[in-house]
Amino acid sequence: MPTHHTPESIVIADTPAAILEWAACHIEHVGIHQGPRLFAGPGRTATLPCWPRGALQVAAGHGRGAASRTYDWDRIDRARDRAFGILAETLAGHPVDADDPAAAKALHQEVIDRWSAEPGRTAADAARAFRTAAARAARVRAA
Repeated sequence: MPTHHTPESIVIADTPAAILEWAACHIEHVGIHQGPRLFAGPGRTATLPCWPRGALQVAAGHGRGAASRTYDWDRIDRARDRAFGILAETLAGHPVDADDPAAAKALHQEVIDRWSAEPGRTAADAARAFRTAAARAARVRAA
């Protein structure tokens, strides 16, 4: 049975492919905003902007966990970080990495943010990118 992706869901994806797919559904649901409207509108909060990096954070459970449930946050955070890397590589069209994990994480975020800030970027563009990255993640996992 597929995971039901909604902002209200307390189910939190714990694989890169599932996080990327959830993020695609989320951004389709709430849209994408740039500039001063980044934190405005339904589905967005001061800490969860609706843009690709924010959608990945929402997909990985930030701001959505239920107090009555237990989550394996270490596993979820590792999957989220890997999802960031796979998305960055998908957007760049080539490997995006650094020797130091902190530097790699910052580089992934920079690539995603730069892509997100391009004028005219749409929620459909972001959802398509997430799904392309999710397919790559699923192939890597299956191999």
